[in-house]
Amino acid sequence: MVALKDGIQSAEAIHRLREAGVIRSVSPFASDQVQPASLDLRLGSRAFRVRASFLPGRQRRVVDQLASLSLHEIDLTQGAVLETGCVYIAELQESVALPGDLSAAANPKSSTGRIDVFTRVIVDHAQEFDAVDAGYAGPLYAEISPRTFPVLVRTGTRLSQLRLRRGDVRLSDAELHALHARERIVTSAEPSIQDGVAVSVDLAGFGAERLIGYRAKRHTGLVDVDKPGAHPVAHFWEPLYADESRTLILDPGQFYILASKEAVHVPPDYAAEMVPFDPLVGEFRVHYAGFFDPGFGHAAAGGSGARAVLEVRSRDVPFIIEDGQIVGRLVYERMAEVPQVLYGAGAGSNYQAQGLKLSKHFR
Repeated sequence: MVALKDGIQSAEAIHRLREAGVIRSVSPFASDQVQPASLDLRLGSRAFRVRASFLPGRQRRVVDQLASLSLHEIDLTQGAVLETGCVYIAELQESVALPGDLSAAANPKSSTGRIDVFTRVIVDHAQEFDAVDAGYAGPLYAEISPRTFPVLVRTGTRLSQLRLRRGDVRLSDAELHALHARERIVTSAEPSIQDGVAVSVDLAGFGAERLIGYRAKRHTGLVDVDKPGAHPVAHFWEPLYADESRTLILDPGQFYILASKEAVHVPPDYAAEMVPFDPLVGEFRVHYAGFFDPGFGHAAAGGSGARAVLEVRSRDVPFIIEDGQIVGRLVYERMAEVPQVLYGAGAGSNYQAQGLKLSKHFR
């Protein structure tokens, strides 16, 4: 057995868990697959187009549901295009055999959220998405639904990431106030802290042109998820600029990339996650990709002034957002140990010291 401390497990612990058989995979880990506080999950050899999203429920396995809901099987070994508006279930190369005191949570990778690919991890007997209960032993699957761009994926493509947690280590509001006083976790002098640190949207603009973000174009070509820098920005995105009102009308069904007004700092001994602020504040969804690794925005790791990029989609009605409007909140959790390599200090850290930045796929 692996001796684990309470907290979010570090990259070093993830490697120990792999050696102990708690995390299993059909092929060896890639050199950059383990992040400071998370593990990238790789697509396996098969995916299934399904009629609808589903949860298996307490009594069923995922394969039981696939038997009745699958429309056809897709071979991923040679690459396959996943179409917008469709739902797919893909086998993942990784599986787990968690001890009774270790649970896991999943989220889309930052690059996945920024191209509006909605993806969630499901497991056998699950009653909620992206949650792997303590003691679970079995396969992992990814539900994938491209919303804006068709995407080309293949065996080994990484769309999701897994974070492992022992104990209840989320910081209370009082602890967040103390951490901010000590480490300045956002640039606000007096941040709004209520069930997390409030994050607001910047509609004042960046640079001389006062760029505020990008709106995704419709009817584009496909995005090859495994080819960074291969796609011209102008083919996929329309830039948006600030006006005197410092507001933006979100059109229903449109996808936007915006940025936070605050710079975010995650100290080396903590991890953070962006969660919805309040479903009652507006008819839109913010930030698909929620994990912030230790060292994000940390000056010693080259990340001073890093903004949170916001992936925003309006729901059923047009909705006006204003400069400085709160759109999400950051919750912080303690690390079980400080990772040896912080976010931004090693390979695979694409968004350290970011301002307003599209995904790594675009040039």
